[in-house]
Amino acid sequence: MLIAEAVRGGWDVLAQYRTADATPVTGCDAEEFVLGAGVLERVASTESPQPNMALVSRRTTSLARLELDVVGAAPWVVFLDAVSDPGNLGTILRSAEAMGAAGVVLGSGSVDAFNPKVVRASAGALFHVPVVESVTLAEVKVLGYRVLATSSHEQPGSQSLSDADLSGAVCVVLGSEAHGVDSANASSVDGWIRVDHAGRAESLNVAMAATIISYEMAQARE
Repeated sequence: MLIAEAVRGGWDVLAQYRTADATPVTGCDAEEFVLGAGVLERVASTESPQPNMALVSRRTTSLARLELDVVGAAPWVVFLDAVSDPGNLGTILRSAEAMGAAGVVLGSGSVDAFNPKVVRASAGALFHVPVVESVTLAEVKVLGYRVLATSSHEQPGSQSLSDADLSGAVCVVLGSEAHGVDSANASSVDGWIRVDHAGRAESLNVAMAATIISYEMAQARE
């Protein structure tokens, strides 16, 4: 349950709302409100809502959280360049957190990390992986990360993911499926990587590509 993940992540749960037959989430001292019949269905954003809802204080993360002397040796982060689909962002957060990313950075044009669809699609990962918003790729690179951008097509000097050097402090850049990585960020890119595939598809869904890359980043650190 998302509320339980927020509690585990140390987020401040301000209030809980539940139906009469639901059990409140333990581990926090938030005030509880029992809703009358049909109220939850009217206020929830989904057609078949869970019997528990909560008001959680939004937490912001600064770029300083990703400084190399803070996160330790060989960290990796994900930078999203105008990824606007909430389901994709939620899945990327889930994969990045599962594979040990130090953080996810949302560049200009990306969907709000606290969009309800993002929160649900992240399956609670949003409460466990640092998310930095309104930051440029150049600002991330200044911290000392080597920037590897992804592309579904061959770029000059690009490498297959299986051949690329993923060691050290790395920032992986993923762009939107429609436009890829913005050319304005090209000056900050140190290298290009691609996920090779044998099928007819021109490209992979950005969340699926992020999942594959996240796994390889974790493997490179074992």
